[in-house]
Amino acid sequence: MKSWIKLILNTFKVFLLFTACTILFYYGIMWVNEEYQDYHRYDEPNGTAIKVSANVNEQEPSWFNRLILFYLDGE
Repeated sequence: MKSWIKLILNTFKVFLLFTACTILFYYGIMWVNEEYQDYHRYDEPNGTAIKVSANVNEQEPSWFNRLILFYLDGE
């Protein structure tokens, strides 16, 4: 009889620990979400920023060169 009570008590302890960790994880995720909700990462930069991705050749590359580049990049 005592073994059943210990088993139920240990099961209840594990359940409480699982519930507490789940609640802690949930509120941690909610806190991170609130921190980054107003973070606008695609806004235009301020100051003296320059564009770093520009075409060297102003003309469009041919379809064959684009295909070779596609295969070389592995995408």
